[in-house]
Amino acid sequence: MKFDLSKKHIMGILNVTPDSFSDGGRYRSVKSLELIIKSFIEKGVSIIDVGGESTGPGSTNVSEAEELERVRPVIDLIAEQKLYEQALFSIDTYKASVAEYALKNGFGMVNDVTALRGDPRMIDVLLQYKPYVVLMYSKDSTARTTATAVEYDDVIETVAQFLNERIELVLNAGFPKDRIIIDPGMGAFVSANPDYSYQILDRLPELKKLGYPILVGVSRKSFLGGKLEERDPKSWELSQKALADGASIVRLHQVQ
Repeated sequence: MKFDLSKKHIMGILNVTPDSFSDGGRYRSVKSLELIIKSFIEKGVSIIDVGGESTGPGSTNVSEAEELERVRPVIDLIAEQKLYEQALFSIDTYKASVAEYALKNGFGMVNDVTALRGDPRMIDVLLQYKPYVVLMYSKDSTARTTATAVEYDDVIETVAQFLNERIELVLNAGFPKDRIIIDPGMGAFVSANPDYSYQILDRLPELKKLGYPILVGVSRKSFLGGKLEERDPKSWELSQKALADGASIVRLHQVQ
C-alpha cells in the first residue's frame, strides 16, 4: 500500500492490552473493536495502530503466543472486512512473528518501539513485506521502558545519532528509504524528566533535517502532568504544534 506521507495524518491508538497505562482492557469484544475502528475512520483517522503489549514503566513481558492471541481477533476482523482498504493499519510490536501475521493480513506498517533491537528476525520480515516502519528512539535497549531520569547534554543530538544508526542498519540490509518513519520517542522513553520531551517538541525542525517523515506520540503521557483523564486537551495542543513544526503523523488515543 502506497501512502502519501507528504500530507499530515492522525494515527489512532487501539490497544488490546489488559495493562495499558491509558486504556488497558477497554476493548474486550470483537464488536467493540469493530466499532472503534469504524469510528476512527469516520473521524478522518488515516492510520490505526493496533498493540497487544504495553511497554510503559511497570509493564510486564508478554510472550509471542500471548501477544498474538490478543491481536489476532482484531487482525482477522480487519482482514475479513477488508478495512485495510479504508485506512492504513499499523501493528505496534517488536516481535517478528506478530508483525508477520499482521502484514500478511492487510497491515501496511510496523511500529517498533525498539527500532529493531528487540527481535533480530524483524529485519527479515520487513524485507519480505516492505511495509512502512517506524523506528523510535528509546533510552532503554529493551521494549520495557523505565521511569529513569536520564540527563542529556543535548537531547536532539542524542536522538538524531541513535536514529541515524538505526536507519543505516535497515538501509544497509536493503530496505527502501521511502518506507522509513522516525519517532523521537516521548515521555519515559526519553527521560522521567519532562523537560527533555518539551525540548524535543521545541526543536522538532532539527530532526526534520534527517530527511524522514516524523511521527510524534505525546498522547496522555505522564510528562504532560495532571490526572490521566485530563491530559487529552494538552495532547491535542502539542500534537497540533508538532504537525505545524514538521511532523507528518501524530499518535492519539482520543481523536476529534
